[in-house]
Amino acid sequence: MPRPIWKGSLTFGLVNIPVQLQMAVRDKMINFHLMSKDGACRLRRKLYCPETGKEFDFGQTARGIEIGKGEYAIMDESEIKKLKPAQGRAIEITQFIKFEEIDPIYFDRAYYVVPTESSIKSYKLLYDAMNKSGRIALAHFVMRERQYLCAIRIYIDGLVLHTMHYADEVLALDDALPTAVERAKSGPKELEVAGELIDAMTRPLDLSKFKDDYRQELEKLIDEKKHGRKTVEAADDQDGRPLQRTTNLMEALRRSLVTSRPPHGNGRHPRRRRVH
Repeated sequence: MPRPIWKGSLTFGLVNIPVQLQMAVRDKMINFHLMSKDGACRLRRKLYCPETGKEFDFGQTARGIEIGKGEYAIMDESEIKKLKPAQGRAIEITQFIKFEEIDPIYFDRAYYVVPTESSIKSYKLLYDAMNKSGRIALAHFVMRERQYLCAIRIYIDGLVLHTMHYADEVLALDDALPTAVERAKSGPKELEVAGELIDAMTRPLDLSKFKDDYRQELEKLIDEKKHGRKTVEAADDQDGRPLQRTTNLMEALRRSLVTSRPPHGNGRHPRRRRVH
């Protein structure tokens, strides 16, 4: 069983359910160490003043925030400590909402909410009530000196907690989206063919079919290095080539539709009826 990263209680009105949080996902990204060219030494970064070259130990540092160009305000640790949230031991549910009320852009990390031996009955009660209502819970709690907003929802036979970004942390789409997008119009014929392409590319989801090809090839290379086998340099790919812009949108849609349609027989998508 994975080691819990947080222990406390899930509060639901006056109901108190002892629970613990366990990691629901594991990042498998490969991280490299910075080494000398001959691999004899793992290198370390040092703290130093770029103007004088003087080196500093971590104990000689302080936290500062830039308030102007080249001007910093030093924050005393005691001042910061006073502002930190109390290290509570409760995930307090504040309200219930429909799942579709939260856009996925607000979700951050996922954790399994696991009951203790003494709270299985009350945990199952909350699970059954949420499952029947079709609602998810909004809650807040403190973990590692940080206050989190979170959403708790049904996941298979248990509960999963998603930490969330606060509303003021999500950047406005208007700042990123070109204004011309709002004025652009889709042609009816193009829209019809695009709809047919979506139909042709629609199939049951199986996430196990999606793999991180780069990581798998990297793991294979590391295994070869580990066992002293010679490695072969991979052929150059097309990443360096400039991206080709679609000049004839309708032609590109029609060609995509032809290549995306399954062969005749089982599983063939019916052609969309035209509405006059």
